Amino acid sequence: MKNTQVIIIGGGLAGLTAAIHLCQKEIDVILIEKEQYPHHKVCGEYLSREVIPYLNSLNLNIEALKAPIINRVEYSSVSGKLISCDLNMGGIGISRYSLDHLLYKKAENSGCTIINSLAVEIEYTNEQFIVTTSQGEIITSEFVLGAYGKRSNLDKKLSRKFIQEQSGWLAVKAHYKTNSEFYSENLVSLHNFSGGYCGLSKTELNTINVCYLASYASFKNYKNTEDYKEKVLMKNPHLRKFFNNAEMVFDKELSIAQVCFDKKSMIENHILMIGDSAGLIHPLCGNGMAMAIHSAKIASEGILRFYNLKNITRNDVENNYVQEWNQKFSSRLKAGRVLQKVFLNKTLTNISQGFLNRVPQLLPHIIKRTHGQPIHV
Repeated sequence: MKNTQVIIIGGGLAGLTAAIHLCQKEIDVILIEKEQYPHHKVCGEYLSREVIPYLNSLNLNIEALKAPIINRVEYSSVSGKLISCDLNMGGIGISRYSLDHLLYKKAENSGCTIINSLAVEIEYTNEQFIVTTSQGEIITSEFVLGAYGKRSNLDKKLSRKFIQEQSGWLAVKAHYKTNSEFYSENLVSLHNFSGGYCGLSKTELNTINVCYLASYASFKNYKNTEDYKEKVLMKNPHLRKFFNNAEMVFDKELSIAQVCFDKKSMIENHILMIGDSAGLIHPLCGNGMAMAIHSAKIASEGILRFYNLKNITRNDVENNYVQEWNQKFSSRLKAGRVLQKVFLNKTLTNISQGFLNRVPQLLPHIIKRTHGQPIHV
């Protein structure tokens, strides 16, 4: 049996960032991750610059990855009507393959113990967690951070409300190569199609990340993703032009089923949920990566207050985390839900695009609703 102060379940952006933050403050951390690094993940791979000051404070050299600077966004309807604007804050186009690996190496060098396994059981009793891995290891701790992503068997065991419902969404991602004349390096674009939307952005791997979200209702009548791409996505003229002039560099597309945007609890059985485990913003908002990293900061700071201040209780940590999480993210999630309803309704899309074409200065304000302010550290 092993004992530690904090167990982190999941080694994505949120889990690894929290591990780095806590270890650099001399907290004993064990992180459990089922995958080996580096690996690709289904993700939009656009990182808002709001979190760069925080990552710099952790001595993470993001600049070394030479990710392209993204400062412009465009959106098209199914018919191809296009609107665009500059991104005031902007971001970078960075693959999870490179970013997660950078975070993993930093966490390891910061003293985090990383176990390549799967957490299968979590028990909380007498102010202590007992976590069992798929390899039979038993680890005890004072805190557990749930950073295992959009959905997991652990959600079922914790009887989380959202996991009881069937979700109607499928996410698909791959990297493509194309000539610069067919895609600009400084651009993130979102293209609507019947039943979903597709995001494109350049990465530091000199590839274009293509990630789309499709409803099962629109996907179920097609044989596979290639058939769906040709017969549905490519009805949008911008997507048709891109796919006709691009070559996929993955052996096969990555996909995730049962993508759920329902509201989630930030605390389950005293586990602090971070990243997508706490709440998932619609990909069209392009801010999920930054939110995951920011949530790790909030949770880490709460745990550090517990260890550094004698009058802080576990209940204080949990309540403060929920309060701050809601303060930072709840309005963004609501904005994302509203935008998705608009973008997936043909009539509303045409009305909103017509209005924005007449009043283009409103678009940056809409984008701002899904982004936060730069994190001051």
